[in-house]
Amino acid sequence: TQVKIDMFFGNWAGGGVSETKTDSSRFMLGQRELDVDIKPAGTGGFEIIWSTLQKRKGAAGRAVEGGWKLTTLVFMPAGEGRWRAEGGDPLQDGQFSWAVIEENALVIRTFTVTEDGSAENQMYRRTVSGDSMELFYMRTVDGELKRNAMGRLARQKK
Repeated sequence: TQVKIDMFFGNWAGGGVSETKTDSSRFMLGQRELDVDIKPAGTGGFEIIWSTLQKRKGAAGRAVEGGWKLTTLVFMPAGEGRWRAEGGDPLQDGQFSWAVIEENALVIRTFTVTEDGSAENQMYRRTVSGDSMELFYMRTVDGELKRNAMGRLARQKK
């Protein structure tokens, strides 16, 4: 049975690891702190705010923090179990974003046309089981994998 969007509502915090492609054959590993806040918006929609703190190895193997990256999207209903983000024209410096529920996962996909005309796709799969969330993320440019990440988050108690 398919879950409803309110299963994902709340604040979630945790960590994960990422692989970022640095050239044609190498990937750089990194650690991330993750924070996700999902709450109702409008009639049947939702707002999602996610923050990522990237950590990578610096000189002498010490971790270097790259600063928090914050993303906010508001989704409104676009059919049963589907939502579309407000705005977002990929040809006008924007991104087209949509969300679906697949079994017990909230999947958000984005499409952007980069400055050089490349097609950038991102996919965030957040799978919920009770008070636990697993994240899988993938970013491709013109079909080539550039980054993937996996993480675990826990619902924060109020």
